[in-house]
Amino acid sequence: MALWDATLAALLLLVSGDRELWGIVGVSLSVTLRAMLVAAPLGIAAGYVLATVTFPGRRPLIVLTQGLLASPTVVVGLILYLLLSRQGVLGHLQLLFTQTAMIIGQVLIALPVLVVFSLSAIQGADPRARETALALGASAPRIAWTLLREVRFALMAAVCSAFGRIVSEIGCALMVGGNIAGVTRNMPTAIALETSKGDFAQGIALGMVLLLVALAINSALEFFQGEARR
Repeated sequence: MALWDATLAALLLLVSGDRELWGIVGVSLSVTLRAMLVAAPLGIAAGYVLATVTFPGRRPLIVLTQGLLASPTVVVGLILYLLLSRQGVLGHLQLLFTQTAMIIGQVLIALPVLVVFSLSAIQGADPRARETALALGASAPRIAWTLLREVRFALMAAVCSAFGRIVSEIGCALMVGGNIAGVTRNMPTAIALETSKGDFAQGIALGMVLLLVALAINSALEFFQGEARR
């Protein structure tokens, strides 16, 4: 099938509301959004602690977290696969090849991004905000809320960056999800599968949706970064 014909077929799949196609999109977005609901509070809280609390081992922990930014997602998937397989430590939970396993993997991938970006944002915040809150006798939760609100746009940029990293990753999703139709098949794994089968129309259609999602994420990231600079 020529590229032009495959592209036309892809557009027809999109506008016709193909159930299989949009089911894959739904699985992909559902898993990623649920992963972000777990990862965002944890990552931002960890970034806040690393930025404001001094404790033994803090510096090595920051260096380790920064190093994990470049960790290959397939390695995360391999480690998680070994833990969740029947012979693994967590094998009794029977989570392998489920959406839950995919969510866990995406949380692990997103956390370093959220922690490092949040740490950088909080360290770059105007120190007068925290000093003023301390001088007024604010409680620790109130101080944290004041500081996080001060850097809210930078934190939103961190969330967008983490979302963009995990929505398009394929290594971990393929290893712990298994690419099961209607259950764990998401956009990246489906694109790889359909292309290998020669079904370029569905692969192109899913690629278009993924590109639109990436464009939306990048637009939001640029907006929040601009607001943070202002």
